[in-house]
Amino acid sequence: MQRLLRSLNRLPLPLQRFFRALRGPRSPIFTLYLLASGARPRPVPPPTELPDAPRRVYIAPVNAAEQAMLWAAALEAEVPGLGARSMMAPVVGGSIFESTEPVPLGAFHLSKSWQRAEFERAAEFTHVLVESQEAMFGGLFRYDPAREIEALRGRGVSIAALSHGSDTRSPRAHAERTPWSPFREHHPETAMLQHLADANRERLARLELPVFVSTPDLLDDLPLAHWCPLIVEPVFHSAASEPLLGERLPVVTHIPSRGWLKGTELIEPVAASLAERGVVAYRPLEGVPRERMAEAYASADILLEQFRLGSYGATAIEAMAAGRVVVGHVLPSVREHVRRTTGLELPIVEADPDSLSEAVEGLVADPDRMRELGARGRDFVSAVHDGRLSAAALSEHWIDRG
Repeated sequence: MQRLLRSLNRLPLPLQRFFRALRGPRSPIFTLYLLASGARPRPVPPPTELPDAPRRVYIAPVNAAEQAMLWAAALEAEVPGLGARSMMAPVVGGSIFESTEPVPLGAFHLSKSWQRAEFERAAEFTHVLVESQEAMFGGLFRYDPAREIEALRGRGVSIAALSHGSDTRSPRAHAERTPWSPFREHHPETAMLQHLADANRERLARLELPVFVSTPDLLDDLPLAHWCPLIVEPVFHSAASEPLLGERLPVVTHIPSRGWLKGTELIEPVAASLAERGVVAYRPLEGVPRERMAEAYASADILLEQFRLGSYGATAIEAMAAGRVVVGHVLPSVREHVRRTTGLELPIVEADPDSLSEAVEGLVADPDRMRELGARGRDFVSAVHDGRLSAAALSEHWIDRG
């Protein structure tokens, strides 16, 4: 199945759309695949637990980097009289970094009893946060998030939406914001992402929902949205006890997940050259289980994060929490929004692929600056990404309004 999904991206766009429709959840071919793979659930899992609280928040169905789970925990910790739960739908070929157990594939797509029970349970919550405009109840509403939202609204539930990135980011507009945009170059996914983002932004406008974004760069595409900061798990703070710049060559690392969006192909030659010249040791992180990521960060000194999208994500936040120095390309609008919202400067060293070598060499030559940046990064994460600002954003701009 994975080989088939990867091969689709090499086809012309019309054929991509045709074959994606065939393997999509509405397709009988997809259903046959599930049946043939033995995905039918036995027994059918119970619906999401209903919290015992006057206000009840349900977040679903993406849980990217376990953020839905962390936002739910933050809401419970910060908002009196509120209980929150998250539900994670299955994704064929999903990220190996997800450790939260998703709903079984067969239950989500094949079990009408689970779909009906999960919808009825979601209708008992007072508030529902829909992530990335993905279907929450399998095929119960024909995988149409708008129909799900209207059905929940009809039961008196308050609905908001949250964008994680590609679901609303316009490749066309992004290509005008930075010369390093991945969308300036031909890539087989670009046209599909543009179609998805256009459709999702149009739906959000039509449904007139409160909208949140998980990274501030998305405010360029959704100017009326509110930033709900990503949250870092406490385990990453424990890695900060590992000393920065030990008695060895400084170690530079990079996580090349979705490398064409991060700019992996642009920065790895630079990192390799620095390593060949003996300036640093370069150790990319690939295939590391989620539970070992904190340990992996602690083994490095500098993380090379994103160099194309002009923002920063969970990887950068986790590395800063671990006391590592983060280098990346961050758009001025993102830095300004962070400054305006939090009163703090984003402690990510600015560099693009052209200036990366100079930036890293400058850091290595100034150990005191590196240690200061490591400390500032830890403080920044504690102030901005520990859950308090996230809970406050969701409360102020949505939950407290009814």
